[in-house]
Amino acid sequence: MRMRRMLGLALASATLVGASAVGAVSAAAASSPNISREDCAAAGGQVVSQPYAGDSCKLPDGTKQAIT
Repeated sequence: MRMRRMLGLALASATLVGASAVGAVSAAAASSPNISREDCAAAGGQVVSQPYAGDSCKLPDGTKQAIT
């Protein structure tokens, strides 16, 4: 019984570590990358300046990306 409990705890820990690693990768992939002004213009986007927020690129599909 004790061995089964230890094995269950090890399996639960490994699952938790795997899930948090996948979550971190997904979060990094979900965040939009920065884009340059030239890339924005080449993609058909429009550079938008907002006070206190900086410049961003509004792309034709409606998404906005920060400009580096």
